[in-house]
Formats: sequence, C-alpha cells, structure tokens
Amino acid sequence: MGDSRSIYDFSAPLLDSTEVALGQFRGSVLLIVNTASHCGFTPQYAGLEALYRAYASRGFAVLGFPSNQFGRQEPGSAGEIRAFCRQNYGISFPLFAKIDVNGPGAHPLYRFLKKQQPGLFGFLGVSGIKWNFTKFLIDRKGRVVARYGSSTRPQALAPAIERLLAQA
Repeated sequence: MGDSRSIYDFSAPLLDSTEVALGQFRGSVLLIVNTASHCGFTPQYAGLEALYRAYASRGFAVLGFPSNQFGRQEPGSAGEIRAFCRQNYGISFPLFAKIDVNGPGAHPLYRFLKKQQPGLFGFLGVSGIKWNFTKFLIDRKGRVVARYGSSTRPQALAPAIERLLAQA
C-alpha cells in the first residue's frame, strides 16, 4: 500500500488516561476491536477475553477501543465502561479511552487500520467501520493482516491467531 508505518507508530490513552505507545506490543499478535457496552454484539466481550486468556502467554493481546459512534451504544464514562466490562465479562485485556473510529475525528490508529484493511466495500472507497466489534488482526511485525466484521465471533479467529503465533 506504500505506507511504511505500522501500528507501533501510534499511541492512545487507556481508560485511566495513561498514554500507551503501541510499540510496547512489538512482537505480539494483536486483535484490535472497537467495542460498546450496550450493543447486540456486546456478549463478544466474553469471547475476546477467552482468546486473551488462552493466548496471552504466547504473545497475544486484545486491545479494546470503546466507541459511541454506532447507535450511541457506549454512552458511559471511562469508570462506567471499566466497571461494566470487569463485572459482566471479567475483562483483563487493555481497554482504551473512548474514541471515534470514523469521520473527521477518527483516531489516527483507526485511520491507519482502515487504510490497511479497507473492508468489503474498500474497492469503492468506502472503508469506514460499519458497527461495533469490527476486528483487526495484527501480526508480530505490526502489520494489519485481516479485518473481520461485527458478526464474526471471536472464537472463529482462533485458527488465524494460532497461525500468526506460530510464525517467528
């Protein structure tokens, strides 16, 4: 695509406002997901946490990015989001501060992800995130290797994650 950047060139604040350079995940396989607490796909949090717990020791992480852009399904404060995710799903993977994933205010990381994996209608120049729980799979070199829609259940990604974890 001509873009020599990787996801390691970006940073974002966690729910507690601590700025995290994504370079700290260098060498890991990542699943980056835009999330929401009041969505029909919210139960996917359980599957995301299961993947994280199953593969974290092998160099895998899930990075959750709450967004309120789809049906206002993530209206809560950072504290409310954290409490909801911990109490209902036992989330232990990193949750970042609420961001926009589309439009002029889209976080630079999401502009990059969409450019690298435009999605089903990318050939028409329409690469926007369609809904909550769109997933981007990142290899150990920080390259965006796949994009999955909201309806793809986290468990379905296990074979792809295992393949990437097996690569040096």
